[in-house]
Amino acid sequence: MNNMLTSLWHQHLEAEFTKPYMKRLYTFLEEEEQKGKTILPPRKLWFNALDLTSLESVKVVILGQDPYPTIGHAHGLCFSLLPKVKPLAKSLQNINKELLSDVNVDNGQKGCFQSWAEQGVLLLNAVLTVEAGNANAHVGQGWELFTDKIIELVNSECKNVVFILWGVYAQKKGKIIDESKHLILKSPHPSPLSAYRGFFGSQPFSKTNDYLKSLGQEPIDWQL
Repeated sequence: MNNMLTSLWHQHLEAEFTKPYMKRLYTFLEEEEQKGKTILPPRKLWFNALDLTSLESVKVVILGQDPYPTIGHAHGLCFSLLPKVKPLAKSLQNINKELLSDVNVDNGQKGCFQSWAEQGVLLLNAVLTVEAGNANAHVGQGWELFTDKIIELVNSECKNVVFILWGVYAQKKGKIIDESKHLILKSPHPSPLSAYRGFFGSQPFSKTNDYLKSLGQEPIDWQL
């Protein structure tokens, strides 16, 4: 799997692929495939978040949980859907509502965030694969250790990154982040179950851009 990584990510993460947890994870994934189960996203997109956002370009990190379990939806970027998927997931619809309210960006029924990733927004799921039709099926198999390492890397190697942590799960995973070096934005998850408890009105997009501009950096163009 390590030959699927590019740039500085490979340099820093190469050692992870020799560790027992990663070997166990790889064995698990191979056995699942041998049982005829479909793993999402396709193998070539497992590390898409890292491929599209190099370590040296990270400005923002958004943390998700695991990929969409519907075939043709996930492409390795948290919350993001492949183009033309309709209707949008409910959480994604709420993200678009907050974008419109916060920065007057109307993305309508668009939900592919690849353009964000290409601007330095690392869209990282805690778990990078899922079984088709079975949400959370790969939780606890080892991906969490790998993505913790990615967060540690960004925390230590980058400066002045905005970490957007939506919901309790992301906030727990982000506990290692050094708040003296980075900006941490926390709110409830955009899920319909929690969005009205403080996600709406939290203004993560304007706060992110205000911070980046205060450092003389190019803000993120949130328009899709």
